[in-house]
Amino acid sequence: MNEKSAPLIVLYNRIPKTGSTTFTNAIAYDIGKVNNFWTVHLNMTKNRFMMNRIDQGIFINNITKWNERLPAFYHGHFAFMDFTKFGHQNPVYVNMIREPLERLLSHYYFLRYGDDYRVGLKRKRAGNNETFDDCVIKGNRDCDFSNLWVQIPYFCGSYSFCAKPGNKYALEMAKRNYLAHYLVVGTTEKMDKLIRILDKLLPAFFNGAYANYQSLPSNKKHLRNTLRKSKPSDETMAIVKANIIYQMEREFYDFVDSEFDFLWKKVIENSEFKLNQFHYEKIK
Repeated sequence: MNEKSAPLIVLYNRIPKTGSTTFTNAIAYDIGKVNNFWTVHLNMTKNRFMMNRIDQGIFINNITKWNERLPAFYHGHFAFMDFTKFGHQNPVYVNMIREPLERLLSHYYFLRYGDDYRVGLKRKRAGNNETFDDCVIKGNRDCDFSNLWVQIPYFCGSYSFCAKPGNKYALEMAKRNYLAHYLVVGTTEKMDKLIRILDKLLPAFFNGAYANYQSLPSNKKHLRNTLRKSKPSDETMAIVKANIIYQMEREFYDFVDSEFDFLWKKVIENSEFKLNQFHYEKIK
């Protein structure tokens, strides 16, 4: 990475059960050494994803001044934070989200059966074979609809209202931060397209990422698949879709997915955009 204008920090505040392990390996660990950038995992204490204001300041100050580890790609389960509040330029943010119910189902069965990545590890709900359908009927906590409230808070940030399930301002803040601060956000369902766009938009970091992903064997393209995931019944689906929390998370998902499709058409599909659509003139 020799370009003087190249970004020094890319942040991926990855959301659990969205395919983030596969994505991180494909665009960072696999090609970081080739493209000369560091890849660093940020591990949050006790699986919390919101940093308090003091920790945000310390983290931001550390990574922006850790010159021996620049340029760098940081990833971890943490909510969006605005570097400009602490007097620093924002990094390049990227992310990937998943259809909300599919994400919750993956998490629900992951707690019971684990995944194909660490097969021998005993999970929190090991031995509890209750299906998601039965959980919804009984009203148990693992399928409480507040558990759907995940992707909006990750984009909203660390304000108190961000963590409140169903908060309308949190949804608006999530949309605002997405539009203002993220280079691109794709979906789990279109991961290959997201990698291709990143390869195109930010070659200083991701040049060759798409070719690398395409060359991977199938078992490497889908790491950490949740085991024994059962499809919910039509009755359960109807109950979930009638819930306001699901509707808000789905609204955010659809909003991001629509913008991603628009970006894909402009950057990749439309041949008229393959050459620069600007030029310089009247230079005096």
